[in-house]
Amino acid sequence: MSPPNTAEAATVLRLRAAGCVFAEDEAHLLHEAATGSVHLETLVTRRTGGEPLEQILGWSAFAGLRILLEPGVFVPRTRTEFLAETAAALLRPGDVAVDLCCGAGAIAAVLAARVPGLDLHAADIQPEAVHCARRNLAGRGQVHAGDLFGALPADLTGRVGVLVANTPYVPTDAIARMPPEARDHEPHVTLDGGPDGLDVQRRLAEGAGRWLAPGGYLLVETSSAQGPTAARIFSGHGLVAQVLTDDEVGATVVRGRRPG
Repeated sequence: MSPPNTAEAATVLRLRAAGCVFAEDEAHLLHEAATGSVHLETLVTRRTGGEPLEQILGWSAFAGLRILLEPGVFVPRTRTEFLAETAAALLRPGDVAVDLCCGAGAIAAVLAARVPGLDLHAADIQPEAVHCARRNLAGRGQVHAGDLFGALPADLTGRVGVLVANTPYVPTDAIARMPPEARDHEPHVTLDGGPDGLDVQRRLAEGAGRWLAPGGYLLVETSSAQGPTAARIFSGHGLVAQVLTDDEVGATVVRGRRPG
């Protein structure tokens, strides 16, 4: 990226003062997105006020894709690309794939891009996320509104080859210590995983056997500390569990396979 011009340099200083670590990159993106000086001031004010950059721009870069994003919708994290790519590697054209707790549909979008011809479904409990996911998956998959398996069409029972979910896994007491842009601008339902962070993963493991095809997989993202416990939860519900890690991006995935 070329050095910032005078106007961008002024924005860089404002962003740095607000604690933005990647101030130069962010300033360039904000100036690129602005339609004029008044619009630029609005964008910069939103960012220095702590709003996530991706929600301000209206998109997030994820696994080489541009995921459309709206205010109040969970921002896909770079580490979650490991979950998406791990899930995609298990799929073949024609398979049934499901992305639960889909948010903006970032993982499902990666699956669609990597494996054409999927019978692809995504679901989320948050109406804003469902609207956003439908924009990102238009013509490539069905997006359902509802709570976990309750959102899915009944005819998927026993047919899902890969069920992937970036569930909320932050322990309730730890949310107050999260960065303000997540804590104050993303719905708590997308962050709060209960006392130990694993409440939603327990519900997934309990219900997955009914929905997975024989030999099908359930994959979730979790923290490195939670991985062994999550794997035991999977095993307790009849899944053959394995903890996978990518140290480069600090990602931990628990993969469970239904025997068969």
